[in-house]
This record gives sequence, C-alpha cells and structure tokens, in this order.
Amino acid sequence: MIKLKNLEKVYTTEEVETTALNSINMEIKDGEFVAIMGPSGCGKSTLLNILGLLDNPTGGEYFFGENEVSKYSERQRAQLRKGSIGFVFQSFNLIDELTVFENVELPLLYMKVPSDERKKRVEEVLERMNIMHRRNHFPQQLSGGQQQRVAISRAIVAKPKVILADEPTGNLDSANGEEVMKLLSQLNEEGTTILMVTHSPYDANYAHRIVNLFDGKIVTENIKEQFHI
Repeated sequence: MIKLKNLEKVYTTEEVETTALNSINMEIKDGEFVAIMGPSGCGKSTLLNILGLLDNPTGGEYFFGENEVSKYSERQRAQLRKGSIGFVFQSFNLIDELTVFENVELPLLYMKVPSDERKKRVEEVLERMNIMHRRNHFPQQLSGGQQQRVAISRAIVAKPKVILADEPTGNLDSANGEEVMKLLSQLNEEGTTILMVTHSPYDANYAHRIVNLFDGKIVTENIKEQFHI
C-alpha cells in the first residue's frame, strides 16, 4: 500500500539546516492501522504531511501502491489526494460558512460526482456518523465531538484507500475522544488503511502497530497484534 525508502526532509534557511526526517524506512500494508508517536518536534506531522502529498520530501522514495509519487506534479498529487486519501485533523478544519451537508459534500464536488450521487453518499455517511439531524447546521452550532464526526464524514465520503489522522482526539474530552477512536477502528475493520499521529497511548492502543519517532528517526516499532492481509 505505502512504502517509504530512506525518506528525508530538510528545511533550509540562509543560516541553518534543520533535519525533520532522517532515513525513514517504513511499509504500511493495505488495511493496516498504524499509530505514529513521539515528542513534539520529532517529525510526526511532517511525515503525515508528506504521506498526504501536502509536502515534498527532500530525498528518498515514496511509493503509493505501485507508483513512486514523491516527484509527482501538483496536479498529479491533487488527483491522488482527491481519490485515495482522506484527512482528519485535530482542529476539524470545517468551513464555517458551509452547512454540515455542504462541508461533507466538498470532496465529491472536487471529484465532479453528479448531484444525485452526491446527495446519496453524503446522507449515507451522515446517517452512519449519527449526525444527519444536524445536516443543515453550521460548524459553530455543533459540539466538538459533533464537529469531529462531520470531519470524519468528509474524510470517508469519497471512499478513500487511506485515512491520515493528525491528533484526531486532541481537542475532545475523553468520552467524545473514545467515540471518535471507535469510529476510526470500525472503519479500519471494514478495510480502510489508517495512519494516525497521536500523543495518547490510549488512542495508540487501537492500532495494530505503533511507530515511535525521535529527532526525525524511527527508534522503535511495537507490533501490538499480528496483522494479516
């Protein structure tokens, strides 16, 4: 599914070079749930941004399926993101001026999905996330837990192969956080590959494998349970 070979990311200014990622080698199988942990500034979010084609590595190779994608043009990257990658962020990243329905519909608009099909798919995920009764509300009218359910709905409405989640419970209380983790776990059980950055050992416990970063390097990997394709 995803394979990284000697991946590096270096930020350069006139005065200093900062290595954010150093010789990252990692393979994520189709349908796997991987948690990425480590202290602040260790490269977790940088790695997730590269995996999500939001940033370029400085060196190394990134294979998504059979394709080496690190040198893709912005148009190619956008095309791959639209069809294959869903994002869930700590801060929800919903558009305040759009209703719940319109926020979730956005990826399908970018993919030029016909109106009737958009309506059907949006309503299906809103029902599944138990947020259908809020379809005409705006984000500021929702609780944090409801906003994150909308964000997950938006992430899965295009039926992506992989979901990248950056601290998905970071702005939630424990009850709503557990609900979000159960939703992600259920999506994974149905076949969606999930890569999650987290500071929470409790959240990481939902993953098949925990990868620990320190100073831009993978220092340990903890396989919680054997994953079979």
